[in-house]
Amino acid sequence: MIWIALLGPVIALLTHLSWSSVGSTLTAPGALDPLVVSLESGGVTLAVLLLLGTPLAWMLDRGALPFPRVWEAGVLLSLLLPPLVIGLLLIFMIGPYTPIGELLGHFNLSATNTFLALVVAEVYESAPYYVLGAQAAFGGVDPRLEQQAALLGDRPARVFRRVTLPLAAPGLAMALAVAWARAMGAFGAVVIIAYHPYGIPMQIYTTLQETGLASALPFALVLLVVALPLPLAAYTWSARARGRRR
Repeated sequence: MIWIALLGPVIALLTHLSWSSVGSTLTAPGALDPLVVSLESGGVTLAVLLLLGTPLAWMLDRGALPFPRVWEAGVLLSLLLPPLVIGLLLIFMIGPYTPIGELLGHFNLSATNTFLALVVAEVYESAPYYVLGAQAAFGGVDPRLEQQAALLGDRPARVFRRVTLPLAAPGLAMALAVAWARAMGAFGAVVIIAYHPYGIPMQIYTTLQETGLASALPFALVLLVVALPLPLAAYTWSARARGRRR
């Protein structure tokens, strides 16, 4: 019964959709432009998380950073801060009248109401989910296997590439998939610093405000369709990988 309760919002969405209006709503000119924006910004966000979050997670797990508890507290703080608060604080960090904002201005860039701002907001909302999940994935790797590879003459980089990374891959995929879903649904920070360009969450919000709940539901369906398959596939892979190790 618990799983039915947890799936209640999805069931409510599917039962209250007017399926005859879904096609007409989503085929209207420009209706799917926000989807393209969300897919592009989500892809860039995942690339940033992979390039920056993966080394951070590995160093956190191996205690390779000075003052590791401070780093962990920083990641947890970014997880626990309400997204709206994150958006407000980002204004003071990268807004147009801050040193970072002025520096970006020299390159004709802006971190407010631009595609760059959307990516920044999504990164800040999704990064802790990936970093903490990736840290757990690296923590699940048996250190004896790494030690054996090192004793056989493999350099640390080769051990990481041939032993650590493959063993942690299912957990990393799960963490990345969760971060993807979080980035696709990012709203709190986005509405503060990246009201434009519209992604799917902003499209849902503006449609709800302008024409009502019924008109917003088709876009909510689109968000579920693009956000949920990756986490479900990653969970299936991770579960099978755990089963093979037993």
